[in-house]
Amino acid sequence: MLAKGRPPGMLAAMQADGGSGARAKDRVLYLLKTRGPQTATQLAKRIKVTPMAVRQHLYGLTEEGLVDYDDERRKVGRPSRVWKLAPLAHDRFPNSHGDLTVELIGAMRRAFGEKGLDKLISERTRDQLERYRAAMPARSEPLEKRVAALARLRRDEGYMAEWSRERDGTLLLVENHCPICAAAQVCQTLCRDELSVFRSVLGRGVPVERVEHVLTGARRCAYRIGRPKAA
Repeated sequence: MLAKGRPPGMLAAMQADGGSGARAKDRVLYLLKTRGPQTATQLAKRIKVTPMAVRQHLYGLTEEGLVDYDDERRKVGRPSRVWKLAPLAHDRFPNSHGDLTVELIGAMRRAFGEKGLDKLISERTRDQLERYRAAMPARSEPLEKRVAALARLRRDEGYMAEWSRERDGTLLLVENHCPICAAAQVCQTLCRDELSVFRSVLGRGVPVERVEHVLTGARRCAYRIGRPKAA
């Protein structure tokens, strides 16, 4: 099972079915962002158009510098062309005013020092925690319901979040986009505090582990959420 939501604005247009021109190109970018590298045939099946039509959009996006590809060798037959987002494409997704945020973090670090900056981030974390707690279902509700609520909160903040249930019964919270990536690169405390917020709002005894991280080179951030241990 995969739970999804509709991001606002441009991202909503990317999720529209089919279409042509700019809408279809946005749909291709959205799928490469949320599902990772894919072949033209895989993209065509998801968009419900012909592979030839998808290739036309992909080559157009290549000329714009938004997509790239690798030719992967297979055991049999010709290499398979696998398409992926180019770095320039990430600017098409929300970044919460990255340049301004980075400048402000630098200014706060100079004005208040590292301890002062940590104090300000801790204050932000407390505010975020209170807001999340107010929006979360009661802890007596099933874990799936609480994870779904957390995914909605993150999605509303631009993280393109979704969740799924794994075969072993654990849950996976995935954030396909990081709108604060530029800020997190210069102040990694932001990422550390996010993990502590998740653990707090999901409840005592619920294990939360970050298994993919954009800052370490992954295409997304992902968190494995286990079942609370019986008392």
